[in-house]
Amino acid sequence: MRAPLRSPLGTFVKIIADVAAGAACAGILIVVLVQVIGRLAGHPFPWTEEATRFLFIWMVFLGLAAGFRTVESARVVIFLVLARRFFQHLAVPIYVVSSVFFFGLMGWTGLTLVRQQIMMSETAATLPIPMWVIGLVMPVSAVIAILAILESLRSRRELIALPELGLPVGETAHADISISAGH
Repeated sequence: MRAPLRSPLGTFVKIIADVAAGAACAGILIVVLVQVIGRLAGHPFPWTEEATRFLFIWMVFLGLAAGFRTVESARVVIFLVLARRFFQHLAVPIYVVSSVFFFGLMGWTGLTLVRQQIMMSETAATLPIPMWVIGLVMPVSAVIAILAILESLRSRRELIALPELGLPVGETAHADISISAGH
C-alpha cells in the first residue's frame, strides 16, 4: 500500500491531535515524576494528582481524535460481515455518519458543559485554573475528530471499507482478526 499524500487538513489534524496528545502524555510523565520525588523527599505536592487527572482527560480525548485520523478506532464489524453484500457496501457511509453524529453530539454536550462551568465560575480544587479549560477538551476533540474522519475518508478510505474477506461460511467468529490483519 502506498503512503497517502499529505493534505493541509491532514497535516493540521496530525499536528493538533498527535502533538497535543503527546504533550499531554509527556506532561503526565513529568507530573508523576514530580509527585514521586516529592513523596520520597517527604514533601508531597498537593496539586500533582489533580494535574495528572486533567492531563489524562486531555490525552484520552485527543488520542480518540488521533485514532480516527489513522482509522485505528474500535469498530464492531461482525454485523457487516454477516450481512448481505448490499449492507457491506454501506460500511463507509455507516462509519462516517455514525462517527460524525457521535462527535457532533459530544461537541454539543461539551459546549454545554463549558458554558455551565463558565457561568458558575468553577475552579479546580488545588490548581489555580478555571474548570472550563479542562472541559474545553470535549468540543475541541470533537471538532478535531470530525476533521480527522473527513481526512481519513479522503486518504484511507480502503481501511474504512470492509475488504473482501474470503472466509468460508461459518468462520465469521474471527472476522475482526481477518479484517484488521496487516493494517
